[in-house]
Amino acid sequence: MSAPPRSAAPPAAPGARVRAALLADGRARAGLTAVLLLALAAAAAPLIARYDPTAIDLGGQLARPSAAHWLGTDVQGRDVWARLVYGARVSLAVGVISQAVALALGVALGLVAGYYGRRTDDAVMRLADVTLAFPTLLLLIAMAAAFTPSLGTVVVTVGVVGWAGMARLVRGQVLVVRQAEYVQAERALGAGDVRIMARHVLPNVIAPVVIAATLGVAGAIMAEAALSFLGLGVQPPTPSWGAMIADGRDLSQLRSAPWTSLAPGLAIGLAVLGFNLLGDALRDALDPRAAAVRGVAERRRGLARLLRRADAPTEAGPLRAGRR
Repeated sequence: MSAPPRSAAPPAAPGARVRAALLADGRARAGLTAVLLLALAAAAAPLIARYDPTAIDLGGQLARPSAAHWLGTDVQGRDVWARLVYGARVSLAVGVISQAVALALGVALGLVAGYYGRRTDDAVMRLADVTLAFPTLLLLIAMAAAFTPSLGTVVVTVGVVGWAGMARLVRGQVLVVRQAEYVQAERALGAGDVRIMARHVLPNVIAPVVIAATLGVAGAIMAEAALSFLGLGVQPPTPSWGAMIADGRDLSQLRSAPWTSLAPGLAIGLAVLGFNLLGDALRDALDPRAAAVRGVAERRRGLARLLRRADAPTEAGPLRAGRR
């Protein structure tokens, strides 16, 4: 008696598939580890700082790293480790909140422009073109210099400058989704524009938005560090990674006490690398077609390298024979 046919396994849910892809991706694990370490350090700053980050000790200027001061002290005798972990709070706050501002503006305007088109699309896209026409850092400096430098000014400035790229991304996705049959059917049944955009269009553009926002956090951290380095960001005595690098930029200090600039520079690099790795892994997990295309390209390059290695002895054979 033949065994009954086995039923096919049900397909994995999208959430489970994305989770499995992230867990199997080394970039996601490395990026998430870096981001979690920075987040934990920022959250536990009062417990692990050991010193007041604003306390000045002129008798302990530029002390070398030791058991008392793990990363040494700066030119004013402040503990570098304490300022580093408290500075993580500023950088992560600016990165996350500014991207929330950019998301709110970019998604709303891109959704409206792509769905309604025509004059609305032209007006929003021309405004985005004007914003993108200026160099990002120059526009940030101009906007930050026009207001009183503070943490709120940095958050709003970075968020407002970043809306244009998000709006263009969302608009491009909406232009494709709004022509889908289920959207046309919903419109034929009498559904309103707000209902269609909220229930059918927006959920289908979330994946690229999440990827862009994750990568945007890294850019926002860099922008905050640049503004603080120039004195247009978070003002002293609030610790900031960019301001810490600015305090140690003197050439003689860089030679005698490199830890004052090296520590915040490495922290910025770790934060940016972590978010970039996480964003790349999210892109592959949420868009498996793009990952498949890159995988085919990598396999082709690997096959080409193997063929070149296999042909190398054949080409060298006649040369050896001629020499004999």
